[in-house]
Amino acid sequence: MTDKKIALTGAMAAAEALRQLDIDVFSVYPITPQTPIIEAFAKMKSEGNTAAEIIQVESEHSALSACVGASASGARTATATSSQGLALMNEILYIVSGLRLPILMVVSARALSAPINIHGDHSDVMGARDSGWIQIFSENSQEAYDNTLIGMKLAEKTSLPVMSIMDGFNTSHSVENLEILRDETVRKWVGDFTPENSLLNHKNPVTFGPLVLPNSYFEFKIDQEKTINEAVNEYGKIAKEFEQLSGRKKDCFEQYRMADAREAIVLSGSAAGTAKEAVDKLRASGKKAGLLKINLFRPFPRREVARALAKVPKIAVLDRSQSMGTFPPLYTEIVNSLFPVASYKSRVISYVYGLGGRDIFQTDMEKVFEELEKGKTENRIKYIK
Repeated sequence: MTDKKIALTGAMAAAEALRQLDIDVFSVYPITPQTPIIEAFAKMKSEGNTAAEIIQVESEHSALSACVGASASGARTATATSSQGLALMNEILYIVSGLRLPILMVVSARALSAPINIHGDHSDVMGARDSGWIQIFSENSQEAYDNTLIGMKLAEKTSLPVMSIMDGFNTSHSVENLEILRDETVRKWVGDFTPENSLLNHKNPVTFGPLVLPNSYFEFKIDQEKTINEAVNEYGKIAKEFEQLSGRKKDCFEQYRMADAREAIVLSGSAAGTAKEAVDKLRASGKKAGLLKINLFRPFPRREVARALAKVPKIAVLDRSQSMGTFPPLYTEIVNSLFPVASYKSRVISYVYGLGGRDIFQTDMEKVFEELEKGKTENRIKYIK
């Protein structure tokens, strides 16, 4: 199933996946901690290991704008960014999703300014969560590789753009052992990109991005919403295919020792590894701790999450970002998912952690479980500092 086992950073793993996908266009602009992705891919280009056209532009806004033209012309297209770069792309994010362009973006998630901070949290990607892009989170380098492959196939299957997200520095710069598929295996699995419509298909002329007035704009948005919600099922099918290909189980979320859990943590990203260590330690002492790691954040798998958490008496939701003036994003999604479940308010608590790259330790996770066990589920945001 695999060609080799290798030690790579998350950034290098994503670059390797992009090479194996045989992308046509990679539009790039550097920003920490994403830069190693485009550096690694540029090295592959200089060594003759990819035929992709690398477009160097003057900003992230231009990087994604170039992707729009490339994808609309029928090219398999990707980019990568972080933090203020993703924020600068904001105008074009909505254009990409509204035009239904299957662009893949690899994101090394990072804090937003001000004050300036170059370290990892989820502020940037959560700021883009309602822009119509599918969002897949990775725990480690293996998942950064896998989700880049899955993301491209999902984008082209749904005609929707996809963000494959890893934590800045924690994953992007950390070297881990992972398994790499053979080039021919990847290319056969993902297949060729044949767009339904293309600006370069002169036999079937089309227009991208026409003026749409109130009599029809609403219908466009309803159709877009319907399609992204259907992507939950499409993701499940592609994840199952990839599991058969690689032997690695993929799903909208991972349930870690959840079968009989009395207390559970819910989170996304690299902190899941730390949470698993805490769960194992508590299980060894007789505690019924569990973890629900969210992989697919957009579209959010509400019904599936509600079923997974329905019988858990006490839940802590850990967000690595804030929503100023209200509860954080992942907490809000979990509460909304559990709304039909009786007495959910008394058993879900919100924690914010890791802003600006602040470390979170196993002892912090253990303390969260201890507070859950003691029933300290106050209706406020708590901070793990």
